[in-house]
Amino acid sequence: MCGFVGFINTPVAADPQAVVKAMADRIIHRGPDDADYYVDQGISLGFRRLSIIDLEGGRQPILNEDGSKVLLFNGEIYNFQSLREDLLQKGHTFKTRTDSETILHGYEEYGKEILQKLRGMFAFVIWDKEKKELFGARDIFGIKPFYYYKNGEEFFFGSEIKSFLSHPGFVKELDEEKIPEYLSYEYIPYENTIFKNVFKLPGAHCFTYKDGKLSVERYYRIRYRIEDDKSLEYWEDAIQKEFEESVAMHQISDVEVGCFLSSGVDSSYVVKEISKGTKKVKTFSVGYTEEKYSELPYAQEFSKAVGVENISNKVSADEFFDAVPLIQYMLDEPLPNPSEIPLYFLAKNARKYVKVVLSGEGADELFGGYPMYLQGGHFAQYSRKVPRPVRKLAGGVAKHMPEFKGKHFIIRGSMEPYQRFMRANYVFTDPAERQKYLKRPITSKLPEEYSKRYFDEVKDLDEPTQLQYVDMHTWMIYDILLKADRMSMANSLELRVPFLDRKMLELSCRIPSRYRADCQSETTKKALRAAALKQLPEKTARMKKLGFPVPLSDWLQEGKYYNKVKDAFQSDIAEKFFVTPELMKLLDDHKAGRAKNMQKIWSFYSFIVWYDQFFVKN
Repeated sequence: MCGFVGFINTPVAADPQAVVKAMADRIIHRGPDDADYYVDQGISLGFRRLSIIDLEGGRQPILNEDGSKVLLFNGEIYNFQSLREDLLQKGHTFKTRTDSETILHGYEEYGKEILQKLRGMFAFVIWDKEKKELFGARDIFGIKPFYYYKNGEEFFFGSEIKSFLSHPGFVKELDEEKIPEYLSYEYIPYENTIFKNVFKLPGAHCFTYKDGKLSVERYYRIRYRIEDDKSLEYWEDAIQKEFEESVAMHQISDVEVGCFLSSGVDSSYVVKEISKGTKKVKTFSVGYTEEKYSELPYAQEFSKAVGVENISNKVSADEFFDAVPLIQYMLDEPLPNPSEIPLYFLAKNARKYVKVVLSGEGADELFGGYPMYLQGGHFAQYSRKVPRPVRKLAGGVAKHMPEFKGKHFIIRGSMEPYQRFMRANYVFTDPAERQKYLKRPITSKLPEEYSKRYFDEVKDLDEPTQLQYVDMHTWMIYDILLKADRMSMANSLELRVPFLDRKMLELSCRIPSRYRADCQSETTKKALRAAALKQLPEKTARMKKLGFPVPLSDWLQEGKYYNKVKDAFQSDIAEKFFVTPELMKLLDDHKAGRAKNMQKIWSFYSFIVWYDQFFVKN
């Protein structure tokens, strides 16, 4: 695990060695164990290493046998041993025992087709010295980050945007046009970032850069091939078998591996699988002094039941608020998901004991874990039973009627799936409401329009499956996985996600939706829970999703923290972008209990703190 940086050499970086070192130093948290660099006439590459496999010999950048190709790699390849054997038989010579070197020789042997053979999480670049060509890729889920900056002849890239701050060619500009999108989604829901000319390489994509031209292409597509003829018991067994293999592969390491543990079935299932091989595994949990928000009792009870050690810590309100500036800096872009803060403290505590942890991210998206997937099933049933013109008429009439039970459902039932996509409801859905907080008019699409392209790709599938597909291409990569990577790497901790395995994905894409999100029994992750039930206590296997609860809403009603946010809402930064009286009304209404505005308040507050970190202090 590591972080990397690099750039195509241009005159603006007069001392490329010094520049690439400064860039790498910006992300030292991703790799405090070692550093190395490669500079030639065409390119400059920098690497920060967190030593996990081949502790002594795994230094990067890695060159091939004749020195014509150079690799920078971040991640883990879990099937590297079989790949290595294949490449040895084909005559390649290895200098290290690392998983990363298999990519380099694999690229020599197979070209970009090596991407079809990789099982793991990764972001990498390979510089072809002779062709003056740069090739790079990101894993199929987007677990590991990859950013690039392209502006004129300047092209540079890295694991985190903050490294670009140390390049003299980086023009740091806020793309103010993206603020409405951020206020709707919590993030920019596509390849752009909130910085001008800075882009995310999407998951499952690769690129080639040569002679100033960038070409980006998708190398893998999620495809559902539903097998309707198999029983629930079949899928239980299939999940159990595949998951056993995935967890075993995700434990490959030359250092101790621990596990995050919440109250839910996903992390508990991971822990149970690990515990079959050793009871010495350490599990880590986080909570609050406010017991009603704490998952610690569940986690501690479960760890005791399976006989593993649990190490927990609690986050206070003061710690929570004091950490926000550092966390927003580590995130690179503003992200107002309050769960990132306990995750940061969870990772910080775990790093005192281990270098690697496994967690349960991805199970909800692959196996149907969110309640909105059940809602999608209900809407699909409604659409089958009631003709579209009737639904449209009923929805139009309901809009103008006083509140009644079922009104919201009838209105949403008149919409297309992409229009009623619930994920956009996290912050603002109505552009007019959103605009009243903005200092100047900014025209932006309706939130649902950014998801439409993903719905169109799977328009022939049932609605719960459509929702899962969209989540995997938006919410999961731009929120869930981003905060998991940043909060763990901020503490120099490698986080692995065994549910987000290529074979686990392909298995999930065969399971009928009734065994993922079953709206008849109102059961999320039906097949996964059934598989887990064979291994876990019934209470744990059937546990409803809590989703990292945070007492933030309560804290914002307390004077100390109300005043902290108030100061931010009345700051010069707030005044620059927002209508501050409207911000204060949000805050005051929440404090007085007239409205529940926590998510909106935190979206504005996170942006202000983030802007301060990147445009005032750096």
